[in-house]
Amino acid sequence: MRPWCRSCCSAGGTPHLAWTRPRPPSTRCCSPSPARSSPTTWPLGLLVYANQGTEEDFKELQSQNITLNGTIALTRYGGTGRGAKAVNAAKHGVAGVLVYTDPADINDGQSLPNQTFPHSWGLPPSGVERGSYYEYFGDPLTPYLPAHPSSFRLDPADASGFPPIPTQPIGFEDAQRLLCNLGGASAPTAWQGALGCDYKLGPGFRSGGNFTEGSQVNVSVHNRLELRNSSNVLGIIHGAVEPDRYVLYGNHRDSWVHGAVDPSSGTAVLLELSRVLGTMLKKGTWRPRRSIVFASWGAEEFGLIGSTEFAEEFFNKLQERTVAYINVDISVFANASLRAQGTPPVQSVIFSAAKQIQAPDPSDLSIYDNWIRYFNRSSPVYGVVPSLGSLVAGSDYAPFIHYLGISSMDLAYTYDRSKTSARIYPTYHTAFDTFGYMDKFLDPGFSSHQAVARTAGSVLLRLSDSLFLPLNVSDYSETLHSFLQAAQQDLGDLLQTHNISLEPLVTAVEKFEEAAAALNQRISAAQKDNPDPLQVRMLNDQMMLLERTFLNPRAFPEERYYSHVLWAPRHTSSIATFPGLANACSQAKDMPHGSAAWAEVQRQLSILVTALEGAAATLRPVADL
Repeated sequence: MRPWCRSCCSAGGTPHLAWTRPRPPSTRCCSPSPARSSPTTWPLGLLVYANQGTEEDFKELQSQNITLNGTIALTRYGGTGRGAKAVNAAKHGVAGVLVYTDPADINDGQSLPNQTFPHSWGLPPSGVERGSYYEYFGDPLTPYLPAHPSSFRLDPADASGFPPIPTQPIGFEDAQRLLCNLGGASAPTAWQGALGCDYKLGPGFRSGGNFTEGSQVNVSVHNRLELRNSSNVLGIIHGAVEPDRYVLYGNHRDSWVHGAVDPSSGTAVLLELSRVLGTMLKKGTWRPRRSIVFASWGAEEFGLIGSTEFAEEFFNKLQERTVAYINVDISVFANASLRAQGTPPVQSVIFSAAKQIQAPDPSDLSIYDNWIRYFNRSSPVYGVVPSLGSLVAGSDYAPFIHYLGISSMDLAYTYDRSKTSARIYPTYHTAFDTFGYMDKFLDPGFSSHQAVARTAGSVLLRLSDSLFLPLNVSDYSETLHSFLQAAQQDLGDLLQTHNISLEPLVTAVEKFEEAAAALNQRISAAQKDNPDPLQVRMLNDQMMLLERTFLNPRAFPEERYYSHVLWAPRHTSSIATFPGLANACSQAKDMPHGSAAWAEVQRQLSILVTALEGAAATLRPVADL
C-alpha cells in the first residue's frame, strides 16, 4: 500500500524501492525515465524512542525537555500509518526514523526464538515488516491520469507524498539491541513493550551498555526510485441480458517477499472462482445476467497502483456501469470466522450468502451463525447481527469507493480476537509469510479458503444474476442515524456556541430515510408483479447510483482521490461521525468566532446536506423531477 522498501538495517541488507507503473491490458511497455537515487549523505544522530510516532508522542518527548532536532527516532508499528510516522518526526526536526514491530503488539508478548515461528505463529525476532510509506495511492507521477507512455508526468523531484526523511523498518531483534541500551528517563508505562527491558527515551545510549556513551545511529537506506512496468490482468464474462452492467471482482498478485497469505491466499480464491465459472460457461448451461470482470491487480503494495490506474483510465465507463466491487486481498488471516467490510447496501447480500454456506469448523453452523459468535453488533432494525466493518484505504477497494463511488466490499476469514491481541497475522509483510506458515498455523487443510471462495462466489452470482440487485439502500439509514447522533452528542454544544445549527442535517437524514424506504416498497411491489425490463432497469440504476451521490471532488481539496463525504478519513478527530464535519470541528474548536476555520465547518455541513438531499432525490421515482 504505499511505496517503500524491504529492509534489514542492522543486518546490512541493501534492498531497494521501485516506482511501478501499471499498464492497461492493451499497453505492454512504457519508456523508462532515469531513476532518482536515494541521497548519499545519510542521517547520523542520537537515538530517541518515540513510541508509535504519533504527533502526541513527539509532543510528549518535547514535554520531557528532550531535544529532537537532528536525532534518529525509533518507533513501533501501530497508532498511526507508516508514512505518518516520518511526517510527524520531520515536523520536530528528527533526521531519520526506524520502525519495528514490538512483540507486545503482534506476539502477545512472546519474543524468544523458541516461542515464535517455526514453533508458533508468532513473528520471529528477525522478522521485518515491510510496507509502503507513500502517503497517497496511485502512480506518484500521474495523479488523476492513467499512467500511459504518452501521459504527462510530474518531475520526480516535484512528486509529493514520499517520506520527508529516511525511514527504515527493522526487526525487533535489532530494535532490542538499540532500545535496551538507551539512556535517559524511563518511557511512560503505555510506551513500554515486550523486549525484556525498561524502555528509555534517550537521547543517546547509556553508559555501561553495548554501545559507547555518546554513540550515534546512522540510518542508511539503499533505495532507488525508478519507473517500472506493471500490468493488470483481466478476465471478462459478458452478461446475457445486461452486458453493460459490471460486477467487478479483484485481488492483487504482487507481494512483499513470498506472500503466501498476502496476497496469494486471495489469488487462490480468484483463480478457483474463475475456473468454476469458466467451466459452467463452457458447458453452455449458464451465462450471468450482468457482465463479470475478474481483475488481478499489479503493484498494489507500492500504493494500490494497478487498481487506481484502472479507475483513472476507465473512470467514466466504470462510474456509469459498475454495480459493485468485490475485493478479496488476503482471503485467510486465520480460520475462526468470516470478516467482512463494506458500504451499508452490500450488507444484505453478504448476510444472505453467509446464511446458506456451512462454516468450516465442526460446529455445523452456517458461516453467518459462526460469524455472529465472534463479531456482532446490536442493530435497531435487525437485532443482533454480524458486524460489518467500514472501508478505509488498506486495499484495492479504495479507488472504487473513494474515487468512483461504487458500492464495495472486502471479504476474508480471520482469527478469534478474544485469544490474541495481534493487530494482524504476525508474519504480515515479512519473509516468513510462506506456504508452510499458512498450512501449519493459519488454515490447516485450507477449509477456510474454501469457505471464503464459496461466500465470495455466492455474493458474486447474486450480484450478477439477480433480476433486482440485492442491495438494500435502507441500510444506509442506520449509519446516517449513528453519525448524526454522534454529531449531536459530541459536536452539538460546540456548534451551538458558534450559531451553527444541525437542523438542516437532521432534515436531510429524514428525507433520505423516507426516500430509501419508499424505494424498497416499490421494489417489493415490482417483485410481486411481472415488471417490464425498463422498470427493472430504472430501479436497479437507482440502487447502483446511490453511492455516487455521496461524492464531492471539492469536499476535501487537501486529500487525493478521497471524494466520498461519508467515508473519507477522520485525520484529526476520533468522533465516529461525518468525517468532513468532524475534521473541521477539530481544527476550529480553539479558533475565534468568524474565523476561516469556522467557515470551513459551515462549508462541510452544507456539503453533507447537499449530498444527502441529492441521495434522496436519486432514490425517488424517476418521473419525479
